Amino acid sequence: MRRSFTLVDVLLVLAFFSDAQWAVNGSSHCKQTNSGIVRPHSVTITEFGAVGDGVTLNTKAFQNAIFYLNSFADKGGAKLFVPAGRWLTGSFDLVSHLTLWLDKDAVILGSTNSNDWPVVDPLPSYGRGRELPGGRHRSLIFGRNLTDIIITGDNGTIDGQGSIWWDWFRNGTLDYTRPHLVELMNSTGVVISNLTFLNSPFWTIHPVYCSHVRVKNVTILAPLDSPNTDGIDPDSSDNVSIEDCYISTGDDLIAIKSGWDEYGISYARPCTNVVIRGLIGQTQLGAGIAIGSEMSGGVSEVHAENLQFFNSVMAINIKTSPGRGGYVRNIYFSNVTLDHVDIAIRFTGQFGEHPDGFFDPKALPKIERITFKDFAGEYIKVAGLLEGIEGGNFLNICLSDITLNVMSESPWNCSYVQGYSHLVTPEPCEPLREKIFPEHYVDCYHISNQFWHSNFHSRGARLLSW
Repeated sequence: MRRSFTLVDVLLVLAFFSDAQWAVNGSSHCKQTNSGIVRPHSVTITEFGAVGDGVTLNTKAFQNAIFYLNSFADKGGAKLFVPAGRWLTGSFDLVSHLTLWLDKDAVILGSTNSNDWPVVDPLPSYGRGRELPGGRHRSLIFGRNLTDIIITGDNGTIDGQGSIWWDWFRNGTLDYTRPHLVELMNSTGVVISNLTFLNSPFWTIHPVYCSHVRVKNVTILAPLDSPNTDGIDPDSSDNVSIEDCYISTGDDLIAIKSGWDEYGISYARPCTNVVIRGLIGQTQLGAGIAIGSEMSGGVSEVHAENLQFFNSVMAINIKTSPGRGGYVRNIYFSNVTLDHVDIAIRFTGQFGEHPDGFFDPKALPKIERITFKDFAGEYIKVAGLLEGIEGGNFLNICLSDITLNVMSESPWNCSYVQGYSHLVTPEPCEPLREKIFPEHYVDCYHISNQFWHSNFHSRGARLLSW
């Protein structure tokens, strides 16, 4: 099994990335984000007895420090400073109006004892743990029903030490679903920036049922063969911004979700108004950006631009299945550069994986108004593998200004989809060959441009100015 990432690996990645052809202005290794919020009160974790030797368990120190800082929540909030050192800890909770700040050489280490990650109830939109029936282990850094949370620093590191969890998963010895590295639930006003996240046991950053979330200038790393180590998974959340991130993990770099089958349909909280910009990365088990497969509460108004994926199995993947219900609509991908990617665009209409046997197989998802514009790629095996659902609605799929150097003799394979295309090389499959005339603009990229300018140059601008 491939080893976990270490700080030496991180430094090598940063050195490569700063000089590579994939570098872009505003990458996580080139500038810092200032949240604009100054906390009038600050303490250091050592004031509560923490020892940064990588051996001493500091869970109580983190819990006590945050409990103390909660008393300043109505006085402008407070900051918990984590200095240089290796700070071993189990799961701990955040509070509102808090900044968790990591120094440049600070490393928060997740305990390798599963007892230090308590078991909590499953998410209501999932009905059970994602991997196993019943509860799930709580994330290393957790928060619920919070306002104004900042997790940031001078490129410090949060390391989940996930290899032991990956072994338990592969060996089938888990009793509960693995924990995330960071999970915030039912929270508003979240900023995560200027940090490196390593070796998550499961998904790395998971905002669920949240509003106004900004993730910027972060690096997320896990071995390419590590199971289900997604990078950032916005889940039933709205007004989410993900910018200038480098992600290399064992599954989807970003996966947009909204609940699982009948539980997601019943909970009915969509994931909407999501902006992704300046994403660079690779994955050999997932996609650069995925939607689903848990999308039963609906996913809409997603705008992703300036994306660069390399040495990956898929670039974009929309995953769903009969029984999911819900919808994926008004999705816009633009300015995407690919190098050595097996499948550029993938629709998976038979993903399967149901929480139980109570789902309705007649609950078919509706996929519509999905636009792919300004794609360029070299060493691509398949341009598009678009598998809809018989009797389902995969409509108004639009391809525009796409040039892919494809090595396969069958560059496109489509079933149960309908759409339009303009200036696409190689020529797309028959169901997508109808030309994009002005009367089709409302079904293609024009509506996405309108959404981008109206939503994020006004309401969304407040989020992006944090």
